[in-house]
Amino acid sequence: MRTAVLAFTENGGRLASKIVDSMRERGHDCTGYIYSSFDIGGFVKFGSLSEITELLFKSYSALVFVSACGIAVRAAAPYIKNKTIDPAIVAADESGRFVIPLLGGHIGGANMLAAEIAGLIGATAVITTATDINNKFAVDMFAVNNDLYISDMSIAKEISAEILRGKKIGFHSDIEYDSLPAELTKDIKAPLGINVSYNTHDKPFAKTLNLVPKNIILGIGCRKDIDTATFENTVNGVLAELGVPFDAINSIATIDIKRSEPAITVFCDMHNMKAEFFTANALASVDGDFSASEFVKNVVGVDNVCERSAVCASGGSLIFKKQVANGITIAAAAKNIKLNFE
Repeated sequence: MRTAVLAFTENGGRLASKIVDSMRERGHDCTGYIYSSFDIGGFVKFGSLSEITELLFKSYSALVFVSACGIAVRAAAPYIKNKTIDPAIVAADESGRFVIPLLGGHIGGANMLAAEIAGLIGATAVITTATDINNKFAVDMFAVNNDLYISDMSIAKEISAEILRGKKIGFHSDIEYDSLPAELTKDIKAPLGINVSYNTHDKPFAKTLNLVPKNIILGIGCRKDIDTATFENTVNGVLAELGVPFDAINSIATIDIKRSEPAITVFCDMHNMKAEFFTANALASVDGDFSASEFVKNVVGVDNVCERSAVCASGGSLIFKKQVANGITIAAAAKNIKLNFE
């Protein structure tokens, strides 16, 4: 978690320095910011709180204000968009007594960050999230801890409300897990439930929240110099048709002769996505039942690019086989994971 710590007074600066040093010792990427009237070695000075907050909102995953809560709230308010993308916002009073998560408690990681900082400086973390204070299963925290894409935040909120009312929530998963927490049930007749699957079209409950693991590797093959817009639209169309959310894609993989393919380069740059490239020999050595093509083998030296690339990069198994459209072949495989309810 890339964290910025902001201070506005001399006392606040001393505490901020302690937080930054302690966080760095624990391996965090942490930077200190201090109001321009003061000077702390290694801290970045700022003059306008509004301007620095806008900048940090775009580049940090967490902002820690060593200040009154009101200062943090007013600074962050103009830039708040959505709980799924906003950074975590935490406030710590400058005497170091309390650390309070204000925004992004679960999805943003503010609750965990506040607890960690409180432990480092000997403060009390003030957690107000209902599921936490009642020691109940929280679906958004479960999703964050297991790197799952939440398909519908409104249903996630409904699940939390039902859990707080003492209701059992159905649970089904295509992914391996151990025992369920007390709030969940395997009863497929439950009216409201969670489904962990790679396909959001799969709705086992009357009202289903789909959680999709964000460990999907897209294997890609395409004709030379394919149009970039065609490439983008085709990938999106195939994923939508098969119920795989784009946000669950981890990276793409293909054969090494496509390393300089403009459409692939533009696609990865646009979505800040990594691409892996494999030789024909490496792909040919991958074990599995793949869709073979003699034509493809004669052209690139291996009988299938997209399926073999996806499996080679993921080390897992296919979640959908080769799809062909507009001169592009697409397959997907998933890295092996196990769900953790801790």
